[in-house]
Amino acid sequence: MDPDAVPGALTRAGAQRHVDDFKAAFEYLNGQDFVEGGRIAMIGFCFGGGITWQASTEIPRLKATSAFYGPAPDLAKVPTIKPAVMGVYAEKDARITGPMPQLQEALDRTSVKHQLKVYPGVDHAFHNDTSERYVEAQATAAWNDTLAWFKENV
Repeated sequence: MDPDAVPGALTRAGAQRHVDDFKAAFEYLNGQDFVEGGRIAMIGFCFGGGITWQASTEIPRLKATSAFYGPAPDLAKVPTIKPAVMGVYAEKDARITGPMPQLQEALDRTSVKHQLKVYPGVDHAFHNDTSERYVEAQATAAWNDTLAWFKENV
């Protein structure tokens, strides 16, 4: 399979399809004996980061999320967010990071626990170790921050 075809296939399926799939998985997991109820979190990268943001507006029983360089959700839906949400952004990724102040303002008007962090000197996909954009130091910092976020909020 052509690896460049994957992002197009994901996008063509539509964001709502992916959110609905995660909703189904969330309900399935909550019904399993080996899952500690109420302790499910979600993480997504790039397109998956956007799906993670959207899921945070639609799945109130999620405990926490971490969206790596995902586009913000519809700001009108931000007041519906219930899980603790973390956004990981890249300084040089103007397309995604540029609108972040509006997301920060929308989140600040809610009582939801949130953290948006911009990692300096890196571009979109800086956590992808198969890409020339990978920056180990910032990827490690972002990963450690995410693990600490989940430890504190899940």
